[in-house]
Amino acid sequence: MFTTTLRPVAAILAVALTLAGCGGGGSSGSDGEDSEVMLATQASIPADMQGVAAKRLFGAEAGPAAMRAASYGFYSKGCLAGGAQLAETGPTWQAMRLSRNRNWGHPEVIDYLQTLSRKAAALPGWSGLYIGDISQPRGGPMLTGHASHQMGLDADIWLLPATRMNLSRAERESISSISLRRSNGAYVNDSWTPQHHELLKAAASDPRVARIFIFPGAKVQMCNDEKGDRSYLRKIRPWYGHHYHFHVRLNCPRGMSGCRDQDPPPAGDGCEDARQWQRNILNPPPPDPNAPKPAPKRELTMADLPGQCVQVLQSR
Repeated sequence: MFTTTLRPVAAILAVALTLAGCGGGGSSGSDGEDSEVMLATQASIPADMQGVAAKRLFGAEAGPAAMRAASYGFYSKGCLAGGAQLAETGPTWQAMRLSRNRNWGHPEVIDYLQTLSRKAAALPGWSGLYIGDISQPRGGPMLTGHASHQMGLDADIWLLPATRMNLSRAERESISSISLRRSNGAYVNDSWTPQHHELLKAAASDPRVARIFIFPGAKVQMCNDEKGDRSYLRKIRPWYGHHYHFHVRLNCPRGMSGCRDQDPPPAGDGCEDARQWQRNILNPPPPDPNAPKPAPKRELTMADLPGQCVQVLQSR
């Protein structure tokens, strides 16, 4: 049983003021990364914390909360208790961009990534996986880069075939993944291989997976090539970007009442929807003059997050 020591709120606010000069922001995105909102339990949040930019507090934490593992909130408005760290190097994986300290997640996602990496290592030309961002040690909003990845249930997996499992720290900062898109994402390019298809199929076939996000041309290619069971295709969703990596999102672990799942994907294999994305890329529809302007985004504050996230920050 973990014990929790609460850090005074004033100390947390001091961290926020220290970091006040740090910039950041993240792109929203997914077939609903921000389509659901988990409202904060504001009664649990001290009044002097409610207006603090949450990314500055969570971005300052170098280690996990000493609590039982739990994901609180929603993928784009939440936090992570008892986070587990993906080892920097394993027999079939390498954690990339170690300077970001984002190789933390719920234990379920760590197990998922290790399991998938072993399947990747069985593919011709692959020795495992290069794994990008998962979450910060305590989840929460990030100073830069993502709108989601806040509950430790999202992970980015590089599309570069992982051929070496002994990369140095410097190499993990400098090498890049490869883009698989052509024609602005309408099609795959010559770097796409049957192994990419099989990897994505294995990734989506795990029952713990809620969605996988990848550029539209890859989904269309998989729809065209799949000759067997097509049920897994439902989980593979076209979305902007995602041509250097694919994004895996797990369902909330069973029995976790403080975690909110995304609505299930629509019924069917989703192939016609992906083909419509493809058509819209190749022949963009004219802009709707009556479409409302998107509301400007603002930074999430502690008042936007579930009340449990205060304890996650204060836990020592």
